[in-house]
Amino acid sequence: MWTSAQYRRVVQGSAWYDLIVTAAFATPWSFAALHGVLTSVSQALDLPGELPAFEPMHMLMANLLGSIVCVWAVLRIRDPQQIYGRYDAVGRFLFSAWQLYALLHGASSLLVVFLIFELAWGVVQVLPVRQSSLASHAPTGPAPNL
Repeated sequence: MWTSAQYRRVVQGSAWYDLIVTAAFATPWSFAALHGVLTSVSQALDLPGELPAFEPMHMLMANLLGSIVCVWAVLRIRDPQQIYGRYDAVGRFLFSAWQLYALLHGASSLLVVFLIFELAWGVVQVLPVRQSSLASHAPTGPAPNL
């Protein structure tokens, strides 16, 4: 169980992870460089699965993903609300499902590293958050008539 302050740090940490990992997806030029590096790593490690060349529509999808994830990450860095962490966890479980689907259909095994991080960040963001002591001492009866 997290305290409220700890959970805010978890939300910020997951946001920083997202920003660092996806920033290179945001532009065609940075993604082309990243794709080259990932292809080289995959070939050097002789990993199973394919990391295909990207056509313009693939590049567009990668750039859209990178752009929106970076904006979402900056929002959570600047304002790490609990509700944002909960929504982010749902998004991570969806991303994990699609990453697993891609792996089962021949995607590069490099994806396993990202899948592990997605699942880990998702799990830590669905753990319960302890209510603050002020909230637990709030009146529970009906509001007084004024």
